[in-house]
Amino acid sequence: MTVKIGMVSEIQGDYMTFYINDETIEKVKDASDIVDIISEYVPLKKSGSNFVGLCPFHHEKTPSFTVSQTKEFFHCFGCGEGGDVITFIMKRENLSFYEAVKFLADKAGIPLEERKSIDNKYIEEKNKGYEINRVAARFFYSNLTKNKAALEYLYRRKISSRVIKQFGLGYALDNWSALYNYLKSKGYKDEEILKVGLIGKRSTGDGYYDIFRNRIIFPIIDIRGRVIGFGGRVLVDSMPKYLNSQETYIFSKGNNLYGLNLVSKLSDRKRIIIVEGYMDVISLFNHGINYAVASLGTALTEQQGKLLKRYGQNVYICYDTDKAGIKATLKAIEILRKLDIEPKIVILDGYKDPDDFLKENSIEDFESKLKSAYNHVDYKIFLYKNKYNVNETEGKIGFTKEIAKVIRGLKSPIEKDVYIDKISREMNISKEAIEKEVFGNNNRVFKQQNTVVRKNISPLKVSLPTANLRAEMDLLRLMIFNKEYHDKVMQELSLDDFENFECKEVLKIISDLYIEDEILDEDILFERAMDIPNLDMELIEKIIRKPINFLPETVEQMIKDLVTTLKTNRLEKERDRIKEKIEEMEKIQNKDPLQEKEFLQLCVELTNLNKELNLIRHEEGR
Repeated sequence: MTVKIGMVSEIQGDYMTFYINDETIEKVKDASDIVDIISEYVPLKKSGSNFVGLCPFHHEKTPSFTVSQTKEFFHCFGCGEGGDVITFIMKRENLSFYEAVKFLADKAGIPLEERKSIDNKYIEEKNKGYEINRVAARFFYSNLTKNKAALEYLYRRKISSRVIKQFGLGYALDNWSALYNYLKSKGYKDEEILKVGLIGKRSTGDGYYDIFRNRIIFPIIDIRGRVIGFGGRVLVDSMPKYLNSQETYIFSKGNNLYGLNLVSKLSDRKRIIIVEGYMDVISLFNHGINYAVASLGTALTEQQGKLLKRYGQNVYICYDTDKAGIKATLKAIEILRKLDIEPKIVILDGYKDPDDFLKENSIEDFESKLKSAYNHVDYKIFLYKNKYNVNETEGKIGFTKEIAKVIRGLKSPIEKDVYIDKISREMNISKEAIEKEVFGNNNRVFKQQNTVVRKNISPLKVSLPTANLRAEMDLLRLMIFNKEYHDKVMQELSLDDFENFECKEVLKIISDLYIEDEILDEDILFERAMDIPNLDMELIEKIIRKPINFLPETVEQMIKDLVTTLKTNRLEKERDRIKEKIEEMEKIQNKDPLQEKEFLQLCVELTNLNKELNLIRHEEGR
């Protein structure tokens, strides 16, 4: 389906038609938190599960304007105005539908492609991909109903026939070309089947083979009911245990959540729980918990975090209890807190995951675990108490130092005070000692002492153009978000390409932390930055804590553009320096041989720099 919008061009004065597909509209809506957007126009206050304020569309003294974050809807009980975030911007800014979508897209950093005509080929190609996946899903489901061993495996896992049908579970035959032959018999071409990731090319180059073989199949369905990919689990203990569809033109793991299609229809959206695996989601649904989703075998992404925020008022994390699960939980906490979500972490003592827990416990037991779920600070206290023996002096010291770092990263002074008091009582350590450990050189006494020092001694900071500083900060945010992005940037740039003092120091710490671990802990990054004297901590806070809006499919181009900005800035500064030097030397009337040689060398350097800048601009303009 395509939405068609007519608008008048202010420049040419003629009638122009633009097209925005539903997928783009959904991306823009997902990236636009309705409460955040409306709060820019209307002061809102929390009232139960909603937000209220004075209506911007009519004069009133008593608030009758309500905004629901989970339902993504606003309504005024006074004048009757209502709608979604796009409707609000249309009415408030007096914009057309297209202009309102573009307004929000620009705000979220989402590129909005304008077309004067529908790209029918592109739409047909995507629809064909969804169609092939749907046909494949039916084939897998049919296989399951006829395969005794596969059905018995699911029944042993206590998965009911109702849930099997609800999730459209299937079975891939133990055959190298069963699906390929079936899809070919339906008239689909090799390249079409290959493009959706259901088959692979044989190494000999003379044919194709099925990607999924002898596996229970989990169709991945988006909130619009389209099959976008598949997961497969082995029936026996072979490896890999789970196999997922590759990224395709209709499937991006980081932009979707397994089970969300059912959550959007069945749950009341008061809760949403993120788990690791397909079977965890299915097991929870099997026991009546219809608000579970899984992150498709990837670390939680910011886009998935936004989906959690959209579909659940309260977000719970219930990952596996092994080392990898704990690591993924800590990363998920970072992502969600960046999005102003305070998640609850569910601890299943003695059990690996929700599926294992529910094999031996009741749904009431699981509900009890939800009620006793930890906030992010208490979860870290729980982890460190397991790491250190707090009954011994050394363990008590190690535990308190670790927790002091966590408390230091809290923004609320009240939260800090509460947890300092809590740890003081539990560890029998004075509050003063813990405060000194938490605040270090940043407590009030040290701050007063350092004020004079900071005025008298400060590092040389380069005054940067706003665009260049913004590019440095955006690159750092991307590098903090993902080690892969860090590695890509550092292939193109060096530390010398960053001119801002704070950005240079943060980059050094980021690179050091990635040597230690694949996933970066923002609290540790912030803590190490605080130990460096004379940093502008307000700027550091913006670099580390502020989320960056981007789409996974556009990140490579985004990195390329930001890198180009930094390279161009460095080259232009170097060119200006050489031009200035040339102008000085031109004033010397009788140059000696050495000066003449230096002058010619500078001219060559200037020519080379101009060529390099022209090449970059040419590449940028393509």
